[in-house]
Amino acid sequence: MRVSAVEEAERALEAAGEAFARFDIDAVVAHLSAAIRGFTAAGDARRAAMACVQLGDVYANALGNLTASRAWFIRAGRLVEAEPPCVEQGWVAIAAMGCDVDDPADLLAAAELALDRARTFGDVDLETKALADAGLAHVQAGRVVQGMALLDEAMALACGMSDSTDSAAKSVCSFFTACYYAADFSRVASWTDLLRRRGLIGLAPGGPVFLSSHCDSVQASLLVELGRWNEAEVVLLRAKAEFESAMHMPNWHPDIALADLRTRQGRFAEAEALLLGKDQAADALLPAARLHRARGDHDLARASARRGLRALGQDRLRAVELLTVLVDAELGRGDIDAANAACADLTQRTSDIDVPALQARADAAQARVLIACGDVSHAVTVLETAVDRLDGRHLPFARASLLIDLAGARDVAGDAAGARADALSASTALAALDVVVAPEVAELLARLTETTHARSRSTAPARTTTATLTLDGKWWLASFAGASVRLQDTKGLRYIADLVAHPGAERHALDLVDHVEGVDAAGGIDRRALGDAGPLLDARARATYRRRVEELRGEVNDALDAERLETAERLQDELDQLVRQLAQAFGLGGRERPAASAVERARLNVTRAVRSAITKLVEALPDAGCALDRHIRTGLYCTYRPADDDIRWIVQSGVNETRSR
Repeated sequence: MRVSAVEEAERALEAAGEAFARFDIDAVVAHLSAAIRGFTAAGDARRAAMACVQLGDVYANALGNLTASRAWFIRAGRLVEAEPPCVEQGWVAIAAMGCDVDDPADLLAAAELALDRARTFGDVDLETKALADAGLAHVQAGRVVQGMALLDEAMALACGMSDSTDSAAKSVCSFFTACYYAADFSRVASWTDLLRRRGLIGLAPGGPVFLSSHCDSVQASLLVELGRWNEAEVVLLRAKAEFESAMHMPNWHPDIALADLRTRQGRFAEAEALLLGKDQAADALLPAARLHRARGDHDLARASARRGLRALGQDRLRAVELLTVLVDAELGRGDIDAANAACADLTQRTSDIDVPALQARADAAQARVLIACGDVSHAVTVLETAVDRLDGRHLPFARASLLIDLAGARDVAGDAAGARADALSASTALAALDVVVAPEVAELLARLTETTHARSRSTAPARTTTATLTLDGKWWLASFAGASVRLQDTKGLRYIADLVAHPGAERHALDLVDHVEGVDAAGGIDRRALGDAGPLLDARARATYRRRVEELRGEVNDALDAERLETAERLQDELDQLVRQLAQAFGLGGRERPAASAVERARLNVTRAVRSAITKLVEALPDAGCALDRHIRTGLYCTYRPADDDIRWIVQSGVNETRSR
């Protein structure tokens, strides 16, 4: 007797479940595809749609392909849109992970439809996911209190009446995401123990370890805000290792959070490697934009921020962060009018949002625009109000950052006494934190507090412990203990200056090369060169690669919005090829780097150049040069770690700085 199409489809579903238990993802995809064909052929649109949802879930969460995932969810929606009201319509509406939906208006509309179907047909699991997604949507749109109430209700169901571990886990993911954006870390703590006892968080493969890594990422974000960066790094590295040990696949949340931390630490190459292939996720939009800004690539930072703002629609919390990046990018490009427009949007979006960390960053961005426009007194007023409003006990790093900005603004205004007082307050706050400050910040604080420090040392025996490097045109002036020497500008001295300006920070050799040689944005990617690790990773090729990736991200989003699925998938294939090639060149996933790769060349060239420059400094200034030699480490990652009881080098602003090519 011939087996019916429905029976074949049901068998394919069973086989997909067995394959998933073995983590044989290729087999899962094949069996689910067969089930979709079978149910469609039999005219069972509802079951075909649910199989589409399962397949989209596999593409999103097992393969990390959000483009293919969205395509299958769209197909599922088409299958049930003409059906009379049914519970399947609810499941299709909230098929995507809440954190993968860009626009909160879309997420809320889908969640409300799902909630209606859940309550009409008595599906508690669907109700749990719908409540969580609706809560996340409200939080992202700035309605934090309303959203958190719905999320608490969803967590109560997830810990109690919900029978589906999968839907409960996805609901918890929306909960963690909302708490992260609203900086509501206490709410995470209040539910974590219950979620662990329910088995939703743990080290077991699947949902538990996924949520455990997500929870750890939120906890690390709190530690970053508290200025405890080393602790945050330990948490994220542990979460990353535990996830990859349990799942044998790359993680998402810890990598994205760690990339953001690496950018703050000045470790840009590591941040880029961690974000490879993940910047399609909504959670990675901001870290990617911040990375471009930190590298000084203002055009790419602007493009990335604008793409994110288009995708996020009515989202207010994430938009605030992206708008601060956009403000700085426009200022970096010298476009004051565009910076003003971005700042006006930022002010409007934060007008009634009670999230202190976001408000502080928005105030700081507004002050930077005011200073650029010449209205320094208004900038000082904005920053004074922001400092007074922020509780330094709960957000010490944010308050220290505002004090730094305020000191700089007062300095521009000519208020020397006020600038010095704020600089001292900022220095005191930073001394209690475990953070890396930008070199220009360190220089500002040192300059503003110099008079006070000199006065406090006036009664102590004179003892010179600082050596300086100053760039003047094509020469460096190295000074120590009253002696100075002029050295011709070289790459080695520029590498040293970059390391000295970031004491304690590890700098990838490629980042040093980019900083010294610059990045030429002209030209496009040579497809014929993609297989060669060397050409792909030189400064020019990496710059053009990043621009092409950003262009493709936007083109994929546009195609999906227009439901041109085939076009979206073709563009995604091109994007995936670029990401794979760059990952191979970075040596990710256990692959060996070619002996002649740009990474290896950078390591050797930077090491030789730095050691040659140190030799010249030792000859010219023996004590200071030897101290530098003791505290600079070279290799793939380079760093300058001065000892408290030894001579310390600093970099001072030059009279006529130029870039060596």
